[in-house]
Amino acid sequence: MRAVVTGAAGFIGSHLCEHLLSCGDEVMGIDAMTDFYEPARKRRNLARLVGRDRFAFHEGDLLDLPLQQLFAEADTVYHLAGQPGVRGSWGAEFAVYLERNVLVTQRILETARDTGLRRLVFASSSSVYGDAEAYPTPETVRPRPVSPYGVTKLAAEQLCETYRTVFGVPAVSLRLFSVYGPRQRPDMAFSRLVAAACEHRPFPLYGDGGQSRDFTYVGDVVTALRGAALSSWTGVANLGGGSEVTMNQVITLLGKLTEPVNVVSGPARPGDARRTRADITVARDAFGYRPGTDIRTGLATMVRAEQASRQLWPEEHRVGGRR
Repeated sequence: MRAVVTGAAGFIGSHLCEHLLSCGDEVMGIDAMTDFYEPARKRRNLARLVGRDRFAFHEGDLLDLPLQQLFAEADTVYHLAGQPGVRGSWGAEFAVYLERNVLVTQRILETARDTGLRRLVFASSSSVYGDAEAYPTPETVRPRPVSPYGVTKLAAEQLCETYRTVFGVPAVSLRLFSVYGPRQRPDMAFSRLVAAACEHRPFPLYGDGGQSRDFTYVGDVVTALRGAALSSWTGVANLGGGSEVTMNQVITLLGKLTEPVNVVSGPARPGDARRTRADITVARDAFGYRPGTDIRTGLATMVRAEQASRQLWPEEHRVGGRR
């Protein structure tokens, strides 16, 4: 396939580009290189891709770039770009979330309609459910996000569904559940936890640790994204990891992989759901999704990647030098 990946320099985007290239696809990556976290991390992600056969990169804002020209030869657009993070979406910053998650998606959908794009795969989020009415949560449960971030992801997803039903844009929206793995964003829980363990420093835990998530390994996610693109199915589907784990269980497991972590508990943050657990029946039946990475294997891979990173870029891992 000839693929366009928006958000190509990010955590999931860079893994997806690598996966697509390994499958023999031709990939064009697009990223605005925003400063939500250090752009140097994104540059390192890109360094794995730039110079490889069948990969090209365009840096720029999706509201300004000539999308019709960039999408003209594409079979599939994987739309992963957006403003992430639940906790930063309150207050004045909501305008940024509205622009990068909703307005950008609407422009991509307009371009997909005008160019006759074969497939559009949108990375939605389990945040659209908030505190769900049922667990495991099927796609038929009424979304009720508990953060402005979740509101914008739901709005973007609904735009995809509207363009799909009204104009026939072949859109797939995949609700990703707590994706983790090497190169995870530094603000996310697993990234902070692994770094704290490797640096032998306290880990600030938001809440009592009883909050649970359906953690999903990034390798399973990118395989599913391509699987959805190759299928003829369109609509909305969950992508979960296949098991629900509490943060306390994760902390205990990490202590066995490294050494016991010194946890400093604090209050829960506004907008954090207490629990998530995905019903993945739709994804399994529609495009054969079956997560294959258990939490211990995935977390161990993160630890090894963090340790290797400290050897390659030791100056960035000095106390206070990275976060």
